[in-house]
Amino acid sequence: MKPFRFGVQSYNAESPKDWRDKVKKAEDLGYSAFHLADHLLGPGPALQKCNHPVQGLAAVPAMAVAAEATSTIKIGCRVFCIDYRPAAVLIKEAATLDFFSNGRLEFGLGAGWLAAEYEALGITMDPAGERVTRMEEYVKAAKVAFAGGEVHFDGKYVNLHDYEALPKPTNPNGIQFMIGGGSKRVLTIAGREANIVSFNFDNSSGKIGPSGAQSSTAELTAQKAAWVKAGAESVGKKITDLEFEIGAYFTVVTPDADAMNANFAKMFGISVEEMQEHPHAYIGTVDQICDTIQERREKYGISYYTISEGNLDAFAPVVARLTGK
Repeated sequence: MKPFRFGVQSYNAESPKDWRDKVKKAEDLGYSAFHLADHLLGPGPALQKCNHPVQGLAAVPAMAVAAEATSTIKIGCRVFCIDYRPAAVLIKEAATLDFFSNGRLEFGLGAGWLAAEYEALGITMDPAGERVTRMEEYVKAAKVAFAGGEVHFDGKYVNLHDYEALPKPTNPNGIQFMIGGGSKRVLTIAGREANIVSFNFDNSSGKIGPSGAQSSTAELTAQKAAWVKAGAESVGKKITDLEFEIGAYFTVVTPDADAMNANFAKMFGISVEEMQEHPHAYIGTVDQICDTIQERREKYGISYYTISEGNLDAFAPVVARLTGK
């Protein structure tokens, strides 16, 4: 069984110093990873359509600064949208981040999902099947590039040839891949190709809303874990070779879990019981949350939990207790 790990996800900073202080604090509190998302829109009508928080910082330079400010914490993006950069550019940027962080990169990849962001940026949003195929090609092409020697990769969407991809991975076991999503095909690919599987909502609606939470109930998350297992076993991998990560999106350290669960349940159109068991929800006292996390590692194999930066301090006692740091 994998040891517990905890990550923090951030979108913004008040100043360069605030950003450096924030990631250093996460490291000092025992969190193992510091992530951004990969979104580009500032406030305006397009972002309102997405119903998504503002992300004030571009992922790649912010990750570089986070790496420079720290020495042990992993840095990453949950997850890079493959349509926002050509494959060769993203692979080069990832390898460079790995180089400057001394091998601390977690390379997260996803197929893209915010419809209004695509529209606002003038990027064609292909049907989901095409985007997922393209994501899989990005992963496979990156593995070829990171393996050393001349790159030769022919796919439907990615074609790279006749050059060496530098810099080379820092660690002997290479760069760790995270693949995130909520659909059967994405999670099957994750089982085959990833080191870290990030369980997310089924975001086929193209925006944040109740349907996302409804797509990730306890029953449906168990189904997602089964898809990952099938993908892993199809290429001879053991499920124990993988690390399961989840976004703890609904995290509230509170003595009144019942009231918070009732509020969330009403917001998402699910029952209170479903909310209490929701794999993306960690609501209650430190003791209750620790018990919930241990139960869910047993049930789903999830050992890696990512919380929002707003819970950095309140959640720290959970991190300390479950990691011994």
